[in-house]
Amino acid sequence: MSIELTTVLMFISMLVLAFMGLPIGFALAGIGLIFGFVLWGPESAFTLAPIIFSKSTNFILIAIPLFVFMANMLERSDVAEKLYKAIHIWTGALRGGLAIATVGVCTVIAALSGLSATGTVTMGLIALPEMLKRKYDKGIAIGCIMAGGALGTLIPPSTDLIVFGAFASVSVGRLFAGAILPGLILATLFIVYIAIRCHFSPELGPPLPREERATITWSQRFKSLQGLVLPLLLIASVLGIIFSGVATPSEAAAVGAFGSVICAVASRKFGLQILKEVCYRSLRLTCLMMWIVFGASIFVSVYTALGAPELIHDFVSVLPVNRWLIMVMMQVVIIGLGMLLEPIGILMLTIPVFIPIIKDLGFDPIWFGVLFIVNLEMSYLTPPVGMNLFYMKGIVPQGITMGDIYRSAIPFVGVQIVGLALCMLFPQIILWLPNQLFD
Repeated sequence: MSIELTTVLMFISMLVLAFMGLPIGFALAGIGLIFGFVLWGPESAFTLAPIIFSKSTNFILIAIPLFVFMANMLERSDVAEKLYKAIHIWTGALRGGLAIATVGVCTVIAALSGLSATGTVTMGLIALPEMLKRKYDKGIAIGCIMAGGALGTLIPPSTDLIVFGAFASVSVGRLFAGAILPGLILATLFIVYIAIRCHFSPELGPPLPREERATITWSQRFKSLQGLVLPLLLIASVLGIIFSGVATPSEAAAVGAFGSVICAVASRKFGLQILKEVCYRSLRLTCLMMWIVFGASIFVSVYTALGAPELIHDFVSVLPVNRWLIMVMMQVVIIGLGMLLEPIGILMLTIPVFIPIIKDLGFDPIWFGVLFIVNLEMSYLTPPVGMNLFYMKGIVPQGITMGDIYRSAIPFVGVQIVGLALCMLFPQIILWLPNQLFD
């Protein structure tokens, strides 16, 4: 069987199983095992087992369960609620101020958790009822939460960056440093978009009534800033020890997990029952992520053994086109996959194929890695299977349909495309900070 025919059969089979509802990790593993058996016989299982063991013992991936624990523990404390209250007090007088505050809090949560779900679910429960009560347009209210939550996949300590670093064999610390400015730029673009729309259409995000603003004293404003202390200290401790070279990302994840417990204790939200629930939820989410890693590893190993990287490399090398056109084509492929697959599945499928091409074309792997995750952030918002769309559906009040959620995401996807274009046109947005910290 030719590699071309095998490629078509493997990817069509994967898409069919995914659309049938089979979890992507099991679909990838099943296809890899079946094709391995057909092509090489039962002995192929003995060659795939060590691959699973090597992934499960990868030191870099230890950071995933620790950051997942940190995110879940912070979600159970009232850190996010205090953050929202503080920023709400300072921005409430602005048109669209509550939506702007929501993006700001999501940005901080992203730097605390490394997960998209944490910011989306937390702010969906805290901020959405407040905005709807104050007559905010539901598209602005829902869209800003989903877009702000998606920053968790980009802003360090992003678990997607950890997975990319582990499988592309590049420095996770450099990836973290490279992702900071793009993450802040995207958050700023979201805020600018909200501010412009609400400036010209005040009914989309009315400011707090004058009489309500009059009841907030300057003493209350400055006192509310206490809610920023714990999360900012935790962010500084985790990222600081990574960028200073004191600890690896995996070791820093342990510091973050311990710090989240301290935050919960300080907020008087810690107890054995909460610890049990957080551990259980963290175990479930970590297992889900690792099954995708295992399944994708089997799929990629079989596909690689067939000679796929050489096939793709030879195909790209003879294309009579500019290398930037190839880069744009890759971004389009990632966007297309983002509409169909889970982000980690996309990482596992494309990294072994894209990284050799990127190196041959002379692009910096750190720049491409962060650019990849900037693009992948869109997959959390793009229909039909964007993860944040379904997180939001589970918490919106009755009367808000899935169509409303889809429509609210579209403008923010457009803003993300602008951010992606900026990072492509100006590579130093990504490369400047890693070069300053690590060279």
